[in-house]
Amino acid sequence: MTQATQDKTTQNPTTQKTATQTDNIYDVVIVGGGVCGTALLYSLSHYTNVNKIALIEKNAEVALVNSKQSSNSQTLHFGDIETNYSLEKATRVNQAAMMVKNYVLKNDVSQEIHTLYHKMVLAIGELEGDFLRDRYETFKDLFPALRIIDRKELADIEPKVVEGRDDSQEMIALFTPDGYTIDFQKLSQSFVKNATQKTDKSIDLMTDTRVKAIQLEGDLYRIETADKTILAKAVAVTSGAHSLLFAKRLGYGQDYALLSAAGSFYFAPAQLNGKVYMVQMKKLPFAAIHGDPEVHDASQTRFGPTAKVLPMLERHRYGTILEYFKTAGLSFDAFRSFFSIVSDLTILWYLIMNFIYDLPIIGKLFFIRKVRKIIPSVKLRELKYAKGYGGIRPQIVNLKSRKLEMGQAKLTGKNIIFNITPSPGASTCLKNAEDDTRQLIEFLGEGYSFDQEKFSADLA
Repeated sequence: MTQATQDKTTQNPTTQKTATQTDNIYDVVIVGGGVCGTALLYSLSHYTNVNKIALIEKNAEVALVNSKQSSNSQTLHFGDIETNYSLEKATRVNQAAMMVKNYVLKNDVSQEIHTLYHKMVLAIGELEGDFLRDRYETFKDLFPALRIIDRKELADIEPKVVEGRDDSQEMIALFTPDGYTIDFQKLSQSFVKNATQKTDKSIDLMTDTRVKAIQLEGDLYRIETADKTILAKAVAVTSGAHSLLFAKRLGYGQDYALLSAAGSFYFAPAQLNGKVYMVQMKKLPFAAIHGDPEVHDASQTRFGPTAKVLPMLERHRYGTILEYFKTAGLSFDAFRSFFSIVSDLTILWYLIMNFIYDLPIIGKLFFIRKVRKIIPSVKLRELKYAKGYGGIRPQIVNLKSRKLEMGQAKLTGKNIIFNITPSPGASTCLKNAEDDTRQLIEFLGEGYSFDQEKFSADLA
């Protein structure tokens, strides 16, 4: 019988037992209830014979940090219009994003989780135009729906992108009708609902429960919370930037630090009918400014993200500043690595400008220049800073190479996984869950199985 509990130390008999009793030993404990943690819960529930699972989330509900609707760019990335992706990376990301697409098409008929828009990457001028034409030839077999559109067709599809622009300036775009906007918070809630319904597994959802410590004791992990102790045969820490903090406490990831990139957004009344991206700047690890209709409100267009560096593990939560320094460390290697990264003038100037974009009054004056590369006619009064929006994307810094390590950051220890950040973000949550499920089953050993064939048939 399913035990999906909103656990605030209620009078559940299970919570009253001591940690040494067998009934309080979980096969798997997931720490962190964002879109990756809940996707893993769904995978374990539906496609394995793992019987006793707990998901621990420190907030009152799942997906209230980076997976929250207001904390990310709400885009399902396939790699078709992300111009900083190689063909190899786009192939991997496309396979992963297709799993999310297939899930929402099967489970979100009423479109509460997703909205379908078209999307494009815009090229202004001959240099960018040549780049997109070359890219199209490389990527067209992977993305059959992708095509090049000219200024005339652009004007029909996105009139405000063309209005007020110099007629002599070359202008093309790579266009696809498959632009999925996802509310990853609602997606997380859907994973939990489907994981805990119609199953005979024992699944405990422990919200409002902060993990104080994770310790390995023999063959089991002892997980201390504010009001109880539980044991687990295997653990998956899916807590974003906090995952590295937990890893370091257990002796893993000592050669890594974090550069926390905080994204912010601006709103304007409806400017676009779909998603419009700019060509990615070379050498920069952060997404170029783009415009997106809001997932649940097409009357609002969101522009961003900016990407300023903040010494925090969670946006708008200043209590995580101390935790950031515990994670990053104050060692000579850490300072030397950060200095090495920002000594690149392109990156340094980018970080300075993105800090300015968030400043009151003056920030909008500078940011509108970026927006006008997409919508030349947008007026300053139409642009409004999205207060309270934006999250933090932890970028891994390798203290040995003194460089940023882009892409997915994952550490694996003895019967434990630390997911620091997937790549690119929530779009790969189900692929990440597949990989972690396979690893957890390997940890658990004989008697445990993963129905990979059914997982692939349902999602891939």
